[in-house]
Amino acid sequence: MSIRWLPFLSVVVCIQMGCPAKAPVTPAEPVVVASKEDPNLLRGRQLNQWFAEKNFQMIFDQSSPAVQQQLPLEVWPTVHAQITDSLGNETSLTSETVIPNGALNIYHRIATRERAETSINTFITLSAEGTMEGFLIQPSPKLAETRFGDYQTKTDLRPPFTGEWFVFWGGRTVEQNYHAAYVDQRFALDLLIKKDQTSFEGDGTHNEDYYAFSQPVVAPGPGVVVASQNTVADNIPGQMNPRQPLGNHVIIDHQNGEFSLLAHFKQGTVLVKEGDTVTAGQPLGECGNSGNTSEPHIHYHLQNTATFGKGEGLPIQFQNYSADGTPVSRGEVVKGMRISVE
Repeated sequence: MSIRWLPFLSVVVCIQMGCPAKAPVTPAEPVVVASKEDPNLLRGRQLNQWFAEKNFQMIFDQSSPAVQQQLPLEVWPTVHAQITDSLGNETSLTSETVIPNGALNIYHRIATRERAETSINTFITLSAEGTMEGFLIQPSPKLAETRFGDYQTKTDLRPPFTGEWFVFWGGRTVEQNYHAAYVDQRFALDLLIKKDQTSFEGDGTHNEDYYAFSQPVVAPGPGVVVASQNTVADNIPGQMNPRQPLGNHVIIDHQNGEFSLLAHFKQGTVLVKEGDTVTAGQPLGECGNSGNTSEPHIHYHLQNTATFGKGEGLPIQFQNYSADGTPVSRGEVVKGMRISVE
């Protein structure tokens, strides 16, 4: 449910399949494919190469004090041995991207390794100065099984917003959509607003810096509200609240076996309560940054029960919207699309 599930101010090293814990609801900064000249890409690549070459002194010297405290110089050889013993050495590069995250940037490398059955992700979090603020190596998550691959949405659904929004996570593969690894969020979407390739202005340290913050969120279809929450505080960007993963939220029963779940509303802005009847396009509240999320965005998914985490995710076919400027009468949206609706 969150936009980001990466370590930002701490070091996490995950071996085999033991990490990370499930991260429900969120978006992140839309993943931007970096150019070869991008200094963050070059910096991340350099740090990754130092790790492969066992140049631990250089890694340590270029790490923040917090990282140095968690991973002293003498620990790096053990970390390297654990990873190579378990996964083997890197054999080929699949892709490199840079994920903006407020004042930070995350270098994301996907590669194959000798002993790994799936591709391996390396995430290196960088400050604006290029200092390493986080380090994570983990196998790619496995795609969750679903009984609903051919399912056609019964409810006449519209996107839960007006204007143009960006699909940060969306689609049927884990590469397009990390939610696809979880049964209940198998087809979930994380939506935010982008301008000039970024989701915020200024330094991104305040919720008000983000274009999506305080924007209206509307009902995607008609139904009855079966759950709502309005009192969870909004997070500081870059921090998350896994104890209350949905944050402020609304769940709508469309009364045909389909339930819409919308999460991360701004505190105090939810306009509906349990038992209320809503119509498609009716305002539900404002986009916020509450719950297990790192920046303001809308998390939306369709499921077959009224209880979060207990049902199975359903495909979402919206009606009457534009995708990258092309009118669509009915379709599914995927990562990277710009979606517009009046």
